[in-house]
Amino acid sequence: MQNEKDRALWELAQARASFKKHLFSYVVVNLFLVAIWYISSRPYTSYFWPIWPMLGWGIGLLMHYFGAFHADSFFSAEKEYDKLKNKS
Repeated sequence: MQNEKDRALWELAQARASFKKHLFSYVVVNLFLVAIWYISSRPYTSYFWPIWPMLGWGIGLLMHYFGAFHADSFFSAEKEYDKLKNKS
């Protein structure tokens, strides 16, 4: 039983660390894209094209966040079992 809990905690820790790496790469890459846009455009007249990769990747980042920090409670079989048991 304890070994199973340790394994679950280890997987949760890995998921959260993976999210932090994903967030860091999102920020670095998107700052680079904004810098390219800023350098290559005339002030106040250029279309802000980096918004599209930011939005697309941001949706994936948001899904990764919920999977790493909220999936254990949202998709919990034990909680669903308790709900069904209390209904009866």
